[in-house]
Amino acid sequence: MTFTEAYSEAAKGDPSIFAVPFYILFIGLELVLNAKKHLNLYAKKDSFASLSMGVGSVFIGILTKTLFFLLFTFIYQFRIFNFSMDWIMWIILFFADDFSFYWHHRLSHQVRILWAAHIHHHSSQHFNFTTALRQSWGEPFYKFFFWIWLPLIGFSPISILVMHSISLVYQFFQHTETVKKIGFFEYFFNTPSHHRVHHATQIKYIDKNHAGILIIWDKIFGTFEPEDNNQRPIYGLTTNIETYNPLEIATHELKNIWIDVQSTSSYKDKLKYIFYPPGWRHDGKSMTSKVLQKKLK
Repeated sequence: MTFTEAYSEAAKGDPSIFAVPFYILFIGLELVLNAKKHLNLYAKKDSFASLSMGVGSVFIGILTKTLFFLLFTFIYQFRIFNFSMDWIMWIILFFADDFSFYWHHRLSHQVRILWAAHIHHHSSQHFNFTTALRQSWGEPFYKFFFWIWLPLIGFSPISILVMHSISLVYQFFQHTETVKKIGFFEYFFNTPSHHRVHHATQIKYIDKNHAGILIIWDKIFGTFEPEDNNQRPIYGLTTNIETYNPLEIATHELKNIWIDVQSTSSYKDKLKYIFYPPGWRHDGKSMTSKVLQKKLK
């Protein structure tokens, strides 16, 4: 299969393209509501930065999705099972995809070099539908490795990309403050309330609610935290960056890692600055989420 053929096939597995008009519609509706009720959900420079990051990720994704489609196609030759394209397969794939997303997302918060790629998405101090489009320029190069077991199990590459895109479309609609808690739905699914917690900077909220579509993984693996009605989420980073330059947004944490690596002569500690959780320090003054939450308790 040539690169062009792989790109053509990968594009077929990306229904998120058809969701773009709905993205525009819901951003427009949120803007109207924001203006009517003076909610202060948007800032022009911030939203333009988010949209710029989104456009950049689309072009990077064209390359990376095609490369991973080629890799998945190669692995699929050695599949263990032959799944028929029926509804049972799609249900199993739904859970398998969501499980993969959970671990990709969780480790992107707990391994600093991965956080350096994912941090872009959390860098906005606003939480609205344009924030959903503030996508990473680094994640596309590694994220699909978390899905690499699926073609080996027997899911076709095209079905994997379709399900992955459906998940991303769903996640767009979680980025809003205009929707409060949704009753029974909150028990099983990721919701705007759960995702507001994920983007919040308060200590008890940090590194919680990594869900894609289902919130059950967070509840099973101990990373769930409900939104506290008495503690409204404050968005952004624990140390915010005061820039709207997409290139700086995309690279600032890599620069921080380099500075920290240079701060120690120990090669072991240099590696820890790259692969340990964000906030780890070689001088014993670590400020990781676990350390902070332990102190809070």
